[in-house]
Amino acid sequence: MQPLTLGKIHVSRVVEVEGPTSPRFLFPDLTPEDLRPYLQWLAPHFYTPADDRLRMSIHSFIVRTPHHTILVETCLGNDKKRTTPNWNMRSGPFLQDLRAAGVDPARVDFVLCTHLHVDHVGWNTRLQDGRWVPTFPNAKYVFNRTEYEFWQQAADADQAETFRDSVLPVMEAGQVLLVDGEYEIVDGVWLEPTPGHTPGHCSVHLTSSGAEGVVTGDMMHHPLQILEPERCSRFCQDVPLARRTRRAFLERYADRDVRIIGTHFFPPTIGRVVGHKDTWRLAI
Repeated sequence: MQPLTLGKIHVSRVVEVEGPTSPRFLFPDLTPEDLRPYLQWLAPHFYTPADDRLRMSIHSFIVRTPHHTILVETCLGNDKKRTTPNWNMRSGPFLQDLRAAGVDPARVDFVLCTHLHVDHVGWNTRLQDGRWVPTFPNAKYVFNRTEYEFWQQAADADQAETFRDSVLPVMEAGQVLLVDGEYEIVDGVWLEPTPGHTPGHCSVHLTSSGAEGVVTGDMMHHPLQILEPERCSRFCQDVPLARRTRRAFLERYADRDVRIIGTHFFPPTIGRVVGHKDTWRLAI
């Protein structure tokens, strides 16, 4: 992804993991035949027909305003016990890459997590002397209250572990701001509720000098869901609500000069939603 400028807001990307992914990881019933009508829009950036793989990414966005540095999503993290093999006990260079992008963790002002799934909160904390401590010691971590309260009671063992090692330590450090509904973080940056994937899921709306962009979160994982807004991933908590939210989002932003910034979109990562027949597609 090339850095994006929206007025006085600048957006860049730091990657933790990217590459080919089996379509069935997200969409268990998806077949190559389902994708064939869309190849001219999905290939080669988002799908490779030769090996039937979606191209996906797990990354953070650095959002710089005139006065603040904001990190949107914190990916998987290191040293954490996870049941997904490639995500378990990672030892990657994310923090070095963040510093190489010009971001000192101590100078991050806000951390925004669109929701509290494992691949969005991992670098909230790091292991230090056998305990989990906030990676961004001077940041305010902004979570949706409904989201936080839902996962606080998580019965799923994986998600309970994620909450314990990546969410609870920043709450105990007094660095969490719980917010409700649409919430402005700083001038031109606010959380826009997009529930369904999880109960308190939010997207991040950016606007400056008349320019607009929206970081999707997992309201959509892949541009396929722009073409087929009814298609939900297997990780969605409330499928009917996720479908309604996604369709309303696409209707709201279609054919407007609004940059759609995909939380899991492979590069080029950013595009515009445009109408196509009776649905939409991503124009890049």
